[in-house]
Amino acid sequence: MPTPIIDMRSRPAFLHPFFGADPGAPEDGVVRWLNRRVGAREIGHDTRGRTVEGCTAEMGAAGIAVAVMVARSVPGVRVRNDDLAAVAQRDPERLIGIASVDPVELGREEALAEARRAVADLGLRGINLDAGFYADPMRADDERLMPLYELCQSLGVPAFIMSGPTTPDLRFNDPLAVDRVAKTFPKLPIVCCHGFYPHVDAMVTVAFRNENVFVSPDMYTFAPGGRLYVEVANGFMRDQFLFGSSFPFRPMRQGVEDFHALGLSDEVLEQIPRCLRQVCG
Repeated sequence: MPTPIIDMRSRPAFLHPFFGADPGAPEDGVVRWLNRRVGAREIGHDTRGRTVEGCTAEMGAAGIAVAVMVARSVPGVRVRNDDLAAVAQRDPERLIGIASVDPVELGREEALAEARRAVADLGLRGINLDAGFYADPMRADDERLMPLYELCQSLGVPAFIMSGPTTPDLRFNDPLAVDRVAKTFPKLPIVCCHGFYPHVDAMVTVAFRNENVFVSPDMYTFAPGGRLYVEVANGFMRDQFLFGSSFPFRPMRQGVEDFHALGLSDEVLEQIPRCLRQVCG
């Protein structure tokens, strides 16, 4: 029986114009541009995922059993946690929502209150932090984020950290900052979305040192230099490696097909659903 595919980074296109909700919006051009840059073979595939039913149909066609929907809350891309929770509730067996807060916009206490509400009241399963994308960008170990990590650890939910080559100021795309967070909160599962690409060597070093760090390189697994993620996944990182389609910035089916062609061992593929349980409970 095939191992179920768990998609650790997916966003329904209808949640925001930046994900492709409005074909006429300027943000839709970004969706197309990024699809081309990361090697999508079908530009415009996201048009089939502009409803909950369309999104889950795409999942089924790609063989994806569960999708983890990671929200965003940064200038220009605000996805309300209430809206994400409503989507997750439409198909709770297959859709998992990860909340997002902006501590720069909200301030410390309000950000903590919103994160707590998103988990305790809305049933979302983790908190996403876009450290380098806030109006006042920061490293992942910025002191303003530490109370949010502490809250995640106390609530027993993971922290997702957004990273990668689209960080507005690349100085903040630094995986070494995650090392301090992991050491400070050793019981906190930390998911590094986009794997802090292109700093692959530093990212896998941080994962080597910290078993509570999970690497989800997503679409950058297939970018130049991404083979190192695969090499270490077949070694020490077998239980810290996650698959993410990055939908709508890459087609779900292509993501799954390309993933299966990476040469990952059966042990790694079987471990990925277990990683979901480790991360999201």
